[in-house]
Amino acid sequence: MVNLSHPSNGIKFLKLKWRKLQRLASQVGGARNIFCEIFGHHKAENTFWLDSSSIDKKRARFSYMGGKGGSLWKQVTYRLSNKSDMTFKGGYISIEDAQGSSKSTFLEDGFLDFLNKELQSFCYEEKDYEGLPFDFYGGYIGYIGYDLKVECGMTSNRHKSMAPDACFFFSDNVVAIDHLCDDVYILSVHDGITTSTPWLDDVEQKLLSLQNSATKKLMSDGSQPAATARSKEGFVAEKSREQYIRDVEKCLEFIKDGESYELCLTTQMRKRMGETDSLGLYLNLREKNPAPYAAWLNFSKENLCVCCSSPERFLQLDRNGTLEAKPIKGTISRGLTEEEDELLKLQLQYSEKDQAENLMIVDLLRNDLGRVCEPGSVHVPHLMDVESYATVHTMVSTIQGKKRSDASAVDCVRAAFPGGSMTGAPKLRSMEILDSLENCSRVVIHEGEASIGAGGAIVALSKPEDEYKEMILKTNAPVNAVMDSQI
Repeated sequence: MVNLSHPSNGIKFLKLKWRKLQRLASQVGGARNIFCEIFGHHKAENTFWLDSSSIDKKRARFSYMGGKGGSLWKQVTYRLSNKSDMTFKGGYISIEDAQGSSKSTFLEDGFLDFLNKELQSFCYEEKDYEGLPFDFYGGYIGYIGYDLKVECGMTSNRHKSMAPDACFFFSDNVVAIDHLCDDVYILSVHDGITTSTPWLDDVEQKLLSLQNSATKKLMSDGSQPAATARSKEGFVAEKSREQYIRDVEKCLEFIKDGESYELCLTTQMRKRMGETDSLGLYLNLREKNPAPYAAWLNFSKENLCVCCSSPERFLQLDRNGTLEAKPIKGTISRGLTEEEDELLKLQLQYSEKDQAENLMIVDLLRNDLGRVCEPGSVHVPHLMDVESYATVHTMVSTIQGKKRSDASAVDCVRAAFPGGSMTGAPKLRSMEILDSLENCSRVVIHEGEASIGAGGAIVALSKPEDEYKEMILKTNAPVNAVMDSQI
Protein backbone atom coordinates (compact mmCIF):
# COMPACT_ATOMS: atom_id res chain seq x y z
CA MET A 1 0.00 0.00 0.00
CA VAL A 2 1.10 3.54 -0.69
CA ASN A 3 1.13 5.67 2.46
CA LEU A 4 1.07 9.39 1.67
CA SER A 5 1.26 11.63 4.72
CA HIS A 6 0.39 14.72 2.67
CA PRO A 7 -1.85 13.56 -0.19
CA SER A 8 -2.51 15.86 -3.12
CA ASN A 9 -5.98 16.73 -4.35
CA GLY A 10 -7.82 13.70 -5.69
CA ILE A 11 -6.32 11.30 -3.17
CA LYS A 12 -9.02 9.35 -1.37
CA PHE A 13 -8.68 8.41 2.28
CA LEU A 14 -9.97 4.92 3.00
CA LYS A 15 -11.00 3.86 6.47
CA LEU A 16 -9.67 0.68 8.03
CA LYS A 17 -11.29 -1.29 10.84
CA TRP A 18 -9.70 -4.35 12.34
CA ARG A 19 -9.83 -6.80 15.22
CA LYS A 20 -7.23 -9.04 16.80
CA LEU A 21 -8.02 -12.55 18.03
CA GLN A 22 -5.13 -13.54 20.24
CA ARG A 23 -3.55 -17.01 20.12
CA LEU A 24 -6.39 -18.31 17.96
CA ALA A 25 -4.68 -19.74 14.86
CA SER A 26 -3.48 -23.03 16.32
CA GLN A 27 -6.69 -23.47 18.34
CA VAL A 28 -8.73 -23.71 15.13
CA GLY A 29 -6.28 -25.91 13.23
CA GLY A 30 -4.16 -23.26 11.52
CA ALA A 31 -4.35 -21.35 8.26
CA ARG A 32 -5.81 -24.23 6.27
CA ASN A 33 -8.85 -24.57 8.52
CA ILE A 34 -9.38 -20.82 8.59
CA PHE A 35 -9.30 -20.53 4.81
CA CYS A 36 -11.63 -23.48 4.24
CA GLU A 37 -14.14 -22.21 6.83
CA ILE A 38 -14.23 -18.56 5.71
CA PHE A 39 -13.45 -18.73 1.98
CA GLY A 40 -13.50 -22.37 0.91
CA HIS A 41 -17.18 -22.69 -0.01
CA HIS A 42 -18.47 -22.65 -3.62
CA LYS A 43 -15.11 -23.90 -4.93
CA ALA A 44 -13.39 -20.93 -3.28
CA GLU A 45 -14.36 -18.73 -6.22
CA ASN A 46 -12.81 -15.25 -6.41
CA THR A 47 -10.49 -15.82 -3.46
CA PHE A 48 -6.81 -15.43 -2.69
CA TRP A 49 -4.41 -16.82 -0.09
CA LEU A 50 -0.86 -15.54 0.31
CA ASP A 51 0.24 -18.57 2.24
CA SER A 52 3.37 -18.85 4.38
CA SER A 53 3.03 -22.62 4.50
CA SER A 54 6.67 -23.30 5.37
CA ILE A 55 7.13 -24.37 8.97
CA ASP A 56 10.20 -22.12 9.32
CA LYS A 57 8.53 -18.99 10.70
CA LYS A 58 11.69 -16.89 10.36
CA ARG A 59 11.32 -16.89 6.58
CA ALA A 60 7.76 -15.59 6.26
CA ARG A 61 5.79 -14.58 9.34
CA PHE A 62 2.38 -13.65 7.92
CA SER A 63 -0.32 -15.16 5.72
CA TYR A 64 -3.16 -13.18 4.12
CA MET A 65 -6.44 -14.41 2.67
CA GLY A 66 -9.61 -12.86 1.31
CA GLY A 67 -12.45 -13.06 -1.17
CA LYS A 68 -15.26 -11.24 -2.92
CA GLY A 69 -17.91 -9.67 -0.72
CA GLY A 70 -17.04 -6.11 0.26
CA SER A 71 -18.42 -2.99 -1.40
CA LEU A 72 -14.98 -1.88 -2.65
CA TRP A 73 -14.01 -5.26 -4.12
CA LYS A 74 -13.20 -5.39 -7.82
CA GLN A 75 -11.32 -7.52 -10.32
CA VAL A 76 -8.93 -6.05 -12.86
CA THR A 77 -7.92 -8.14 -15.89
CA TYR A 78 -5.39 -7.00 -18.49
CA ARG A 79 -4.34 -8.44 -21.84
CA LEU A 80 -1.56 -7.04 -23.98
CA SER A 81 -2.37 -6.05 -27.52
CA ASN A 82 -0.90 -8.34 -30.16
CA LYS A 83 1.07 -5.32 -31.34
CA SER A 84 2.62 -4.59 -27.96
CA ASP A 85 6.26 -3.52 -28.04
CA MET A 86 8.25 -0.65 -26.61
CA THR A 87 6.69 1.89 -28.98
CA PHE A 88 3.17 0.48 -28.65
CA LYS A 89 2.80 -1.19 -25.27
CA GLY A 90 -0.92 -0.85 -24.74
CA GLY A 91 -3.53 -3.46 -24.00
CA TYR A 92 -7.12 -4.09 -23.02
CA ILE A 93 -8.29 -3.80 -19.43
CA SER A 94 -11.55 -5.07 -17.94
CA ILE A 95 -12.79 -4.01 -14.50
CA GLU A 96 -15.62 -5.79 -12.68
CA ASP A 97 -17.00 -4.16 -9.52
CA ALA A 98 -18.62 -5.68 -6.44
CA GLN A 99 -22.09 -5.46 -8.01
CA GLY A 100 -21.01 -7.46 -11.06
CA SER A 101 -20.93 -4.53 -13.49
CA SER A 102 -18.04 -4.58 -15.96
CA LYS A 103 -16.35 -2.01 -18.13
CA SER A 104 -13.53 -2.40 -20.63
CA THR A 105 -11.17 0.03 -22.28
CA PHE A 106 -7.84 0.24 -24.06
CA LEU A 107 -4.82 1.47 -22.08
CA GLU A 108 -2.29 3.15 -24.35
CA ASP A 109 0.29 3.50 -21.57
CA GLY A 110 0.11 -0.10 -20.37
CA PHE A 111 -0.86 -1.85 -17.16
CA LEU A 112 1.94 -0.74 -14.83
CA ASP A 113 1.13 2.93 -15.36
CA PHE A 114 -2.52 2.15 -14.59
CA LEU A 115 -1.56 0.27 -11.41
CA ASN A 116 0.74 3.08 -10.31
CA LYS A 117 -2.04 5.66 -10.65
CA GLU A 118 -4.49 3.38 -8.82
CA LEU A 119 -2.16 2.88 -5.86
CA GLN A 120 -1.48 6.59 -5.60
CA SER A 121 -5.19 7.45 -5.70
CA PHE A 122 -5.90 6.33 -2.13
CA CYS A 123 -4.29 5.98 1.28
CA TYR A 124 -5.18 5.25 4.91
CA GLU A 125 -5.33 7.35 8.03
CA GLU A 126 -2.17 6.40 9.93
CA LYS A 127 -4.09 6.04 13.18
CA ASP A 128 -6.23 3.29 11.59
CA TYR A 129 -3.34 0.85 11.25
CA GLU A 130 -1.37 1.71 14.38
CA GLY A 131 -0.71 -1.51 16.28
CA LEU A 132 -0.72 -3.81 13.26
CA PRO A 133 2.55 -5.80 13.00
CA PHE A 134 2.34 -6.15 9.19
CA ASP A 135 2.28 -3.80 6.20
CA PHE A 136 -0.66 -5.06 4.11
CA TYR A 137 -4.08 -3.74 5.14
CA GLY A 138 -6.08 -4.60 2.04
CA GLY A 139 -5.65 -3.54 -1.57
CA TYR A 140 -4.50 -5.10 -4.82
CA ILE A 141 -3.60 -8.81 -4.87
CA GLY A 142 -2.71 -10.61 -8.08
CA TYR A 143 -0.02 -11.53 -10.57
CA ILE A 144 1.95 -9.89 -13.37
CA GLY A 145 2.72 -12.17 -16.30
CA TYR A 146 6.19 -12.60 -17.78
CA ASP A 147 5.16 -10.92 -21.04
CA LEU A 148 4.76 -7.57 -19.26
CA LYS A 149 8.52 -7.37 -19.68
CA VAL A 150 7.65 -5.14 -22.66
CA GLU A 151 6.71 -2.47 -20.10
CA CYS A 152 10.07 -2.90 -18.36
CA GLY A 153 12.57 -2.36 -21.16
CA MET A 154 12.17 -5.42 -23.41
CA THR A 155 11.60 -4.46 -27.05
CA SER A 156 8.92 -7.03 -27.92
CA ASN A 157 7.32 -10.40 -27.14
CA ARG A 158 7.90 -13.27 -29.53
CA HIS A 159 5.14 -15.34 -27.89
CA LYS A 160 1.56 -14.55 -26.82
CA SER A 161 0.04 -15.85 -23.59
CA MET A 162 -3.47 -17.32 -23.71
CA ALA A 163 -4.00 -16.33 -20.08
CA PRO A 164 -4.38 -12.69 -18.97
CA ASP A 165 -1.08 -10.83 -18.76
CA ALA A 166 -2.13 -9.41 -15.39
CA CYS A 167 -5.02 -10.21 -13.09
CA PHE A 168 -5.74 -8.56 -9.72
CA PHE A 169 -8.38 -8.35 -7.04
CA PHE A 170 -8.90 -5.23 -4.98
CA SER A 171 -9.55 -6.92 -1.66
CA ASP A 172 -11.31 -4.88 1.00
CA ASN A 173 -11.89 -7.76 3.45
CA VAL A 174 -8.80 -9.61 4.67
CA VAL A 175 -7.87 -12.22 7.25
CA ALA A 176 -4.22 -12.09 8.35
CA ILE A 177 -2.41 -14.72 10.41
CA ASP A 178 0.69 -14.03 12.49
CA HIS A 179 2.46 -17.39 12.54
CA LEU A 180 5.03 -16.20 15.06
CA CYS A 181 2.54 -15.05 17.71
CA ASP A 182 -0.34 -17.32 16.62
CA ASP A 183 -2.71 -14.34 16.35
CA VAL A 184 -5.48 -13.85 13.79
CA TYR A 185 -6.44 -10.40 12.48
CA ILE A 186 -9.58 -9.56 10.56
CA LEU A 187 -9.53 -6.31 8.57
CA SER A 188 -12.15 -4.42 6.59
CA VAL A 189 -11.53 -1.42 4.35
CA HIS A 190 -14.39 0.97 3.58
CA ASP A 191 -14.93 4.45 2.19
CA GLY A 192 -16.00 6.01 5.47
CA ILE A 193 -19.66 6.37 4.53
CA THR A 194 -20.79 3.46 6.71
CA THR A 195 -19.87 2.70 10.30
CA SER A 196 -21.32 -0.82 10.42
CA THR A 197 -19.02 -3.84 10.39
CA PRO A 198 -21.14 -6.86 9.36
CA TRP A 199 -18.25 -8.72 7.72
CA LEU A 200 -16.02 -8.34 10.77
CA ASP A 201 -18.84 -9.51 13.02
CA ASP A 202 -19.61 -12.51 10.82
CA VAL A 203 -16.00 -13.68 10.44
CA GLU A 204 -15.26 -13.25 14.13
CA GLN A 205 -18.29 -15.37 14.99
CA LYS A 206 -17.26 -18.08 12.52
CA LEU A 207 -13.75 -18.22 13.94
CA LEU A 208 -14.98 -18.42 17.52
CA SER A 209 -17.44 -21.14 16.54
CA LEU A 210 -14.63 -23.01 14.84
CA GLN A 211 -12.60 -22.73 18.02
CA ASN A 212 -15.40 -24.27 20.06
CA SER A 213 -16.30 -27.01 17.59
CA ALA A 214 -14.89 -30.44 16.98
CA THR A 215 -13.23 -29.29 13.76
CA LYS A 216 -9.89 -28.44 15.31
CA LYS A 217 -8.44 -31.25 13.22
CA LEU A 218 -7.81 -30.65 9.51
CA MET A 219 -11.22 -30.51 7.88
CA SER A 220 -12.14 -32.85 5.09
CA ASP A 221 -15.23 -31.14 3.68
CA GLY A 222 -14.25 -28.74 0.93
CA SER A 223 -10.54 -29.44 1.35
CA GLN A 224 -10.01 -32.68 -0.55
CA PRO A 225 -9.99 -33.36 -4.28
CA ALA A 226 -13.43 -33.90 -5.75
CA ALA A 227 -14.31 -37.38 -6.99
CA THR A 228 -13.81 -36.68 -10.67
CA ALA A 229 -12.63 -39.06 -13.33
CA ARG A 230 -8.86 -39.14 -13.44
CA SER A 231 -7.07 -38.71 -16.73
CA LYS A 232 -4.70 -41.61 -17.17
CA GLU A 233 -2.36 -39.38 -19.09
CA GLY A 234 0.52 -37.81 -17.24
CA PHE A 235 2.30 -34.56 -17.99
CA VAL A 236 3.72 -34.05 -21.45
CA ALA A 237 6.94 -32.09 -21.79
CA GLU A 238 6.90 -29.33 -24.36
CA LYS A 239 10.41 -30.42 -25.31
CA SER A 240 11.97 -33.86 -25.21
CA ARG A 241 15.12 -34.56 -23.24
CA GLU A 242 17.13 -34.35 -26.45
CA GLN A 243 15.56 -31.04 -27.46
CA TYR A 244 16.13 -29.49 -24.04
CA ILE A 245 19.76 -30.60 -24.03
CA ARG A 246 20.23 -29.08 -27.50
CA ASP A 247 18.82 -25.79 -26.18
CA VAL A 248 21.29 -25.90 -23.29
CA GLU A 249 24.09 -26.42 -25.81
CA LYS A 250 22.84 -23.41 -27.79
CA CYS A 251 22.89 -21.36 -24.58
CA LEU A 252 26.50 -22.39 -24.01
CA GLU A 253 27.35 -21.21 -27.54
CA PHE A 254 25.77 -17.81 -26.85
CA ILE A 255 27.76 -17.56 -23.62
CA LYS A 256 30.99 -18.57 -25.37
CA ASP A 257 30.37 -15.89 -28.01
CA GLY A 258 29.95 -13.24 -25.29
CA GLU A 259 26.23 -12.66 -25.89
CA SER A 260 25.37 -13.47 -22.25
CA TYR A 261 26.95 -14.54 -18.97
CA GLU A 262 23.98 -16.55 -17.74
CA LEU A 263 20.75 -17.73 -19.39
CA CYS A 264 17.78 -18.95 -17.34
CA LEU A 265 16.27 -21.44 -19.77
CA THR A 266 12.80 -22.84 -19.10
CA THR A 267 10.32 -25.25 -20.62
CA GLN A 268 6.72 -26.26 -19.91
CA MET A 269 5.12 -29.46 -18.65
CA ARG A 270 1.42 -29.67 -19.58
CA LYS A 271 -1.56 -31.86 -18.79
CA ARG A 272 -5.22 -31.61 -19.75
CA MET A 273 -7.21 -31.58 -16.52
CA GLY A 274 -10.92 -31.62 -17.28
CA GLU A 275 -13.08 -30.77 -14.27
CA THR A 276 -10.75 -30.42 -11.29
CA ASP A 277 -11.01 -29.45 -7.65
CA SER A 278 -8.41 -26.70 -7.86
CA LEU A 279 -8.50 -25.96 -4.14
CA GLY A 280 -7.91 -29.63 -3.37
CA LEU A 281 -4.95 -29.51 -5.73
CA TYR A 282 -3.49 -26.49 -3.94
CA LEU A 283 -4.02 -27.97 -0.48
CA ASN A 284 -2.21 -31.09 -1.64
CA LEU A 285 0.63 -29.01 -3.06
CA ARG A 286 1.12 -26.95 0.11
CA GLU A 287 1.20 -30.15 2.17
CA LYS A 288 3.76 -31.90 -0.04
CA ASN A 289 5.91 -28.86 -0.75
CA PRO A 290 5.44 -26.18 1.96
CA ALA A 291 7.03 -22.87 1.05
CA PRO A 292 7.33 -19.42 2.63
CA TYR A 293 5.89 -17.65 -0.43
CA ALA A 294 3.13 -20.03 -1.47
CA ALA A 295 -0.03 -18.60 -3.01
CA TRP A 296 -3.53 -19.46 -4.20
CA LEU A 297 -5.31 -17.11 -6.62
CA ASN A 298 -8.68 -18.14 -8.05
CA PHE A 299 -9.94 -15.83 -10.80
CA SER A 300 -13.17 -17.72 -11.42
CA LYS A 301 -14.45 -15.47 -14.20
CA GLU A 302 -11.29 -16.19 -16.19
CA ASN A 303 -11.39 -19.92 -15.38
CA LEU A 304 -7.87 -19.43 -14.05
CA CYS A 305 -6.14 -20.56 -10.86
CA VAL A 306 -2.60 -19.88 -9.76
CA CYS A 307 -1.25 -22.55 -7.40
CA CYS A 308 2.19 -21.50 -6.20
CA SER A 309 4.67 -23.05 -3.75
CA SER A 310 7.67 -20.81 -4.19
CA PRO A 311 10.61 -20.50 -1.79
CA GLU A 312 11.75 -17.32 -3.58
CA ARG A 313 10.93 -13.69 -2.83
CA PHE A 314 11.00 -11.44 -5.87
CA LEU A 315 10.61 -8.10 -4.09
CA GLN A 316 9.34 -6.78 -0.77
CA LEU A 317 8.90 -3.12 0.16
CA ASP A 318 8.16 -2.42 3.82
CA ARG A 319 6.68 0.62 5.56
CA ASN A 320 10.17 1.99 6.27
CA GLY A 321 11.11 2.02 2.59
CA THR A 322 13.43 -0.99 2.73
CA LEU A 323 13.40 -2.81 -0.61
CA GLU A 324 14.48 -6.46 -0.52
CA ALA A 325 15.05 -9.20 -3.09
CA LYS A 326 15.92 -12.83 -2.29
CA PRO A 327 16.94 -14.54 -5.56
CA ILE A 328 17.58 -18.28 -5.64
CA LYS A 329 20.25 -19.72 -7.87
CA GLY A 330 21.55 -23.19 -7.10
CA THR A 331 19.35 -26.21 -6.35
CA ILE A 332 20.03 -29.79 -5.27
CA SER A 333 17.75 -32.60 -4.08
CA ARG A 334 17.34 -33.63 -0.44
CA GLY A 335 19.06 -36.82 0.72
CA LEU A 336 17.38 -40.06 1.73
CA THR A 337 19.34 -40.18 5.01
CA GLU A 338 20.49 -37.45 7.36
CA GLU A 339 24.11 -38.09 6.41
CA GLU A 340 23.42 -37.99 2.67
CA ASP A 341 21.29 -34.86 3.13
CA GLU A 342 24.12 -33.02 4.85
CA LEU A 343 26.61 -34.08 2.17
CA LEU A 344 24.32 -32.81 -0.58
CA LYS A 345 23.90 -29.53 1.26
CA LEU A 346 27.67 -29.10 1.46
CA GLN A 347 28.00 -30.07 -2.19
CA LEU A 348 25.68 -27.21 -3.13
CA GLN A 349 27.36 -24.76 -0.75
CA TYR A 350 30.79 -25.27 -2.33
CA SER A 351 29.73 -25.80 -5.95
CA GLU A 352 31.77 -23.45 -8.13
CA LYS A 353 29.11 -23.54 -10.83
CA ASP A 354 26.23 -22.69 -8.45
CA GLN A 355 28.26 -19.95 -6.78
CA ALA A 356 28.88 -18.41 -10.21
CA GLU A 357 25.14 -18.55 -11.03
CA ASN A 358 24.20 -16.93 -7.75
CA LEU A 359 26.84 -14.22 -7.81
CA MET A 360 25.89 -13.08 -11.32
CA ILE A 361 22.25 -12.66 -10.31
CA VAL A 362 23.23 -10.87 -7.10
CA ASP A 363 25.19 -8.39 -9.21
CA LEU A 364 22.19 -7.97 -11.54
CA LEU A 365 19.78 -7.39 -8.63
CA ARG A 366 22.15 -4.88 -7.04
CA ASN A 367 21.97 -2.94 -10.28
CA ASP A 368 18.16 -3.26 -10.52
CA LEU A 369 17.61 -2.07 -6.95
CA GLY A 370 20.16 0.70 -7.47
CA ARG A 371 17.87 2.25 -10.08
CA VAL A 372 15.25 3.10 -7.45
CA CYS A 373 17.24 3.18 -4.19
CA GLU A 374 19.25 5.90 -2.52
CA PRO A 375 22.89 6.01 -3.66
CA GLY A 376 25.12 3.84 -1.50
CA SER A 377 22.23 2.10 0.27
CA VAL A 378 22.20 -1.16 -1.73
CA HIS A 379 23.97 -3.95 0.13
CA VAL A 380 24.03 -7.76 0.44
CA PRO A 381 23.46 -8.83 4.07
CA HIS A 382 23.36 -12.52 3.14
CA LEU A 383 25.38 -14.02 0.29
CA MET A 384 24.88 -17.60 -0.91
CA ASP A 385 23.09 -18.97 2.15
CA VAL A 386 21.83 -22.54 1.74
CA GLU A 387 18.18 -22.98 2.75
CA SER A 388 16.45 -26.35 3.03
CA TYR A 389 12.89 -27.16 1.95
CA ALA A 390 10.77 -30.28 1.75
CA THR A 391 12.27 -31.60 -1.49
CA VAL A 392 15.35 -29.46 -2.23
CA HIS A 393 18.22 -27.42 -0.83
CA THR A 394 18.63 -23.99 -2.47
CA MET A 395 21.27 -21.27 -2.53
CA VAL A 396 19.73 -17.91 -1.61
CA SER A 397 21.14 -14.40 -1.40
CA THR A 398 19.52 -11.29 0.09
CA ILE A 399 19.88 -7.84 -1.47
CA GLN A 400 18.51 -4.74 0.26
CA GLY A 401 18.36 -1.02 -0.36
CA LYS A 402 16.59 2.14 0.83
CA LYS A 403 13.95 3.23 -1.69
CA ARG A 404 14.23 6.81 -2.92
CA SER A 405 11.39 9.05 -1.81
CA ASP A 406 10.48 9.89 -5.42
CA ALA A 407 10.16 6.22 -6.45
CA SER A 408 6.83 4.41 -6.12
CA ALA A 409 6.23 0.74 -5.38
CA VAL A 410 5.41 0.19 -9.06
CA ASP A 411 8.65 1.94 -10.05
CA CYS A 412 10.46 -0.70 -7.98
CA VAL A 413 8.67 -3.50 -9.81
CA ARG A 414 9.38 -1.93 -13.19
CA ALA A 415 13.09 -1.62 -12.34
CA ALA A 416 13.47 -5.28 -11.41
CA PHE A 417 10.88 -7.19 -13.48
CA PRO A 418 11.23 -9.91 -14.57
CA GLY A 419 13.34 -11.09 -11.66
CA GLY A 420 16.95 -11.74 -12.59
CA SER A 421 16.72 -15.34 -11.44
CA MET A 422 14.13 -15.86 -14.20
CA THR A 423 16.17 -14.25 -16.99
CA GLY A 424 19.94 -14.25 -16.61
CA ALA A 425 22.48 -11.51 -17.22
CA PRO A 426 22.68 -9.11 -18.91
CA LYS A 427 18.91 -9.08 -18.59
CA LEU A 428 17.63 -7.59 -21.86
CA ARG A 429 19.92 -9.51 -24.21
CA SER A 430 19.35 -12.71 -22.23
CA MET A 431 15.57 -12.34 -22.58
CA GLU A 432 15.94 -11.87 -26.33
CA ILE A 433 17.95 -15.09 -26.58
CA LEU A 434 15.50 -17.00 -24.37
CA ASP A 435 12.54 -15.82 -26.46
CA SER A 436 14.27 -17.26 -29.53
CA LEU A 437 14.83 -20.65 -27.83
CA GLU A 438 11.58 -21.14 -25.91
CA ASN A 439 8.58 -22.21 -27.99
CA CYS A 440 5.81 -20.49 -26.04
CA SER A 441 4.98 -17.91 -23.41
CA ARG A 442 5.66 -18.63 -19.75
CA VAL A 443 2.07 -19.11 -18.51
CA VAL A 444 -0.05 -20.19 -15.54
CA ILE A 445 -2.82 -22.81 -15.20
CA HIS A 446 -5.66 -21.79 -17.54
CA GLU A 447 -8.84 -23.25 -19.03
CA GLY A 448 -8.56 -26.86 -17.93
CA GLU A 449 -4.83 -27.20 -18.49
CA ALA A 450 -2.13 -27.61 -15.87
CA SER A 451 1.01 -25.85 -17.04
CA ILE A 452 4.17 -26.13 -14.95
CA GLY A 453 7.21 -24.13 -15.98
CA ALA A 454 10.68 -25.14 -14.86
CA GLY A 455 14.28 -24.68 -15.88
CA GLY A 456 17.62 -23.52 -14.62
CA ALA A 457 20.48 -21.12 -15.11
CA ILE A 458 23.03 -21.94 -17.80
CA VAL A 459 26.56 -20.64 -17.25
CA ALA A 460 29.89 -21.50 -18.85
CA LEU A 461 30.44 -24.34 -16.35
CA SER A 462 27.05 -25.96 -17.03
CA LYS A 463 26.78 -29.55 -18.25
CA PRO A 464 23.73 -30.13 -20.48
CA GLU A 465 22.69 -33.46 -18.93
CA ASP A 466 22.92 -32.01 -15.41
CA GLU A 467 20.77 -29.04 -16.43
CA TYR A 468 18.08 -31.37 -17.73
CA LYS A 469 18.10 -33.32 -14.45
CA GLU A 470 17.79 -30.09 -12.43
CA MET A 471 14.80 -29.00 -14.52
CA ILE A 472 13.07 -32.33 -13.88
CA LEU A 473 13.88 -32.12 -10.15
CA LYS A 474 12.09 -28.77 -9.88
CA THR A 475 8.92 -30.17 -11.44
CA ASN A 476 8.62 -33.17 -9.11
CA ALA A 477 6.63 -31.56 -6.28
CA PRO A 478 4.02 -29.73 -8.42
CA VAL A 479 3.64 -32.65 -10.84
CA ASN A 480 3.01 -35.08 -7.98
CA ALA A 481 0.53 -32.68 -6.37
CA VAL A 482 -1.47 -32.38 -9.59
CA MET A 483 -1.50 -36.13 -10.22
CA ASP A 484 -2.52 -36.89 -6.63
CA SER A 485 -5.36 -34.36 -6.81
CA GLN A 486 -7.16 -36.56 -9.34
CA ILE A 487 -8.71 -39.79 -8.17
